Amino acid sequence: MASSSQKFELLSNLFSNCIIFFFLFHSTLASTTLKVGFYKSSCPRAETIIKNAVNQAISQNPGIAAGLIRMHFHDCFVRGCEGSVLLQSTPNNPSEREHRANFPSLRGFEVIDEAKAKIEAICPNTVSCADILAFAARDSAYRVGGINYAVPAGRRDGRISIKEEANSLPGPSFNAEQLTESFAKRGFSSEEMVTLSGAHSIGVAHCPTFSNRLYSFNTTHPQDPSMDPLYAAYLKTKCPPPSGNNGDGSEEPTAALEFFSPYRLDNWYYIELKNHRGLLSSDQTLLSSSSTKEMVLHNAKHGHQWAAKFGKAMVKMGFLDVLTGSQGEIRRHCSFVN
Repeated sequence: MASSSQKFELLSNLFSNCIIFFFLFHSTLASTTLKVGFYKSSCPRAETIIKNAVNQAISQNPGIAAGLIRMHFHDCFVRGCEGSVLLQSTPNNPSEREHRANFPSLRGFEVIDEAKAKIEAICPNTVSCADILAFAARDSAYRVGGINYAVPAGRRDGRISIKEEANSLPGPSFNAEQLTESFAKRGFSSEEMVTLSGAHSIGVAHCPTFSNRLYSFNTTHPQDPSMDPLYAAYLKTKCPPPSGNNGDGSEEPTAALEFFSPYRLDNWYYIELKNHRGLLSSDQTLLSSSSTKEMVLHNAKHGHQWAAKFGKAMVKMGFLDVLTGSQGEIRRHCSFVN
């Protein structure tokens, strides 16, 4: 049987080991956690370079703002926020960019490439493409909506992009329950899902993503009865009946996701849902579903509150399955791995 002194020594050693483990764990955790001002010392001009590139692009084409915000979302929801959506296909591996959910709808790749090239010229192998995309989405939200939020950085870039994995993105025909389930798998509440859906106050959708609501909704109603008839008539002038031959989709006609202020990131998206002018089924379902209706009505009434929630939800999204520390790499070019 061990003596009292031996027991004390064993307990003392155990306690010391626990203390060492505690500090090692938290030291490792601290070194791999995203933080605001991550590039303050290593590349202090990085955020300014990105903001300038974004502002110039949006001044030439306001639709780029929607493309960059949506690109960040599509990146984070597939494999996490590690820049996989930016990678081009290789001969033996079609990338996420080729998926129908991303092509031809995503825009702004050239903005990311331009910012990356300028940053590499002064801070080589320092700023990740995943962080550039996160900053660009924030700068877009501020430029077209006055929504500002601090972006914690320190992400690393992934080396893998697989086209089929983009199947996990929520689709334009999802109902509220399917949307809630899709976002819940990524750790978001139904309110956060409704909040992030407000990004559809800017940008466009290609006609095939909603034309069934105009021409072939169901056997009883060729046109979706939940859609404002005058709005439907307007959309038919933008989108003729499907011909069944759309090629690669790049020349498909489009319509603004939100009719009233299509270039302003604001809460008019929710107001238009009240007016039954949600373009996609996945938009209008947020008002028709009892589980999300009150959230839509609240956001329609309180625009400033929605904007604050939107910024907070974007920050949370930016933490999804990030690579940090020694994981992944810092790509020299955002469209292909080193």
